[in-house]
Amino acid sequence: MIERSALKLLVLLSVFSVLAIALYYPLSIPLILFTIFTAYFFRDPERKIGNGVVSPADGKIDYVSSSRLEIFMSPFDCHVNRAPMKGKVLKVEFHEGKIVPAYIREKNVRMNEITIQAEDGIYKVVQIAGVFARRIVCYVKEGEEVEKGQRIGMIRFGSRVVLEVPEGYIFVKKVGEKVKAGETVAIKDENLPRS
Repeated sequence: MIERSALKLLVLLSVFSVLAIALYYPLSIPLILFTIFTAYFFRDPERKIGNGVVSPADGKIDYVSSSRLEIFMSPFDCHVNRAPMKGKVLKVEFHEGKIVPAYIREKNVRMNEITIQAEDGIYKVVQIAGVFARRIVCYVKEGEEVEKGQRIGMIRFGSRVVLEVPEGYIFVKKVGEKVKAGETVAIKDENLPRS
């Protein structure tokens, strides 16, 4: 499945590729390769949704604290973002800021912040645009109810996603681990096995 906002772009690239084949074959090769990469980048696979709090993004975890987890998304990761928990969208707020490479943790960056009120507290998903990410797409609006694992947005071409969870949760993933959107990343503290 392809992410919905990319369909027009893929149709346009396909038309240019066909024209290039007809008019000047050597030009068609990079166009066809770029079309294939674009389709791969905008893929939107179905996911099995895990228990507890789930990851809002695919990528590599590069920061974890008691209530915050940050995921670096390379251009080869799926860039569709998902809700970490069922709840109501309290706020969707876009912030203009600096544009820095997505692999750098920085304050005052260009981002979109989605705040979700769940039964057990407030969750935040922060979509951060990197140097190559020129567009943050948000699918949800304030007041909307979301299901855990529901698609809530996308960041185009390399980016970072931050997840903040309420007290009482423990992250079960560590720095350096790869995660997929919809995969369990945190569970209630009381659900941890005790030695």
